[in-house]
Amino acid sequence: MNRFTLTIAAAATALTFAGQAFAGDQYVDETGFAVSGYDVVAYFNLPQNPVGEVQPEGVPGSKAITAEYNGSTFAFSSEENKAKFQADPAKYAPQYDGHCAYGVSKGGKVPGNPNLWRIVDDKLYLNITKNVVGFWEEDIPGNLELAENNWASIEPKPKSTATIPQFSSPAPVN
Repeated sequence: MNRFTLTIAAAATALTFAGQAFAGDQYVDETGFAVSGYDVVAYFNLPQNPVGEVQPEGVPGSKAITAEYNGSTFAFSSEENKAKFQADPAKYAPQYDGHCAYGVSKGGKVPGNPNLWRIVDDKLYLNITKNVVGFWEEDIPGNLELAENNWASIEPKPKSTATIPQFSSPAPVN
C-alpha cells in the first residue's frame, strides 16, 4: 500500500469510530423494546392515509422474534420481517432513533408514539401526540429540513426517558 491509500484508510476508520461515538440511543419505553415493541418493517406494508387522516395502527411484534440494533431490541411479527430488518436495519428503523420527528424539528428529544407514524421518502417517522401530528403535517418538508439541521447536535444527547403521553403499548405479544 502506498502512503495515500493508508491515509484514506485511516481517515475512513476514524470517521467510522467517530460516527459510532456520537450515535444516539434508541428511544425505549417501559416495554423495554424499541418502538414500544411494534414491528418496524410492517409499517412499510400498511396503507398510508393522506395527510390530515389518522394512520392505521402499527403491528405489534413478538417477544419471540427479535433483533438487536443501535443498542436496543426490536420485535417483529414474523421471521420474514426480522430477516428484512437484519438485512438493512437503517432502512426500517425509525428516524431520529425513534424520537418524535416534530420534537426534533423544534430542537429536542421526546418519545415517538408507534401509532402516530408516517413514511416520507421511504423513511419511518414517529410523533408524540395527535396534536403534534397536526403541527408536523402542516409543513412536512419544512419540518423535515429543520429536524435534519437539528439532528447533528441533538443525536449525541441522552435519549428521552419520558413516557409516551396517553399511550400504553400492548406490544410485544407472546
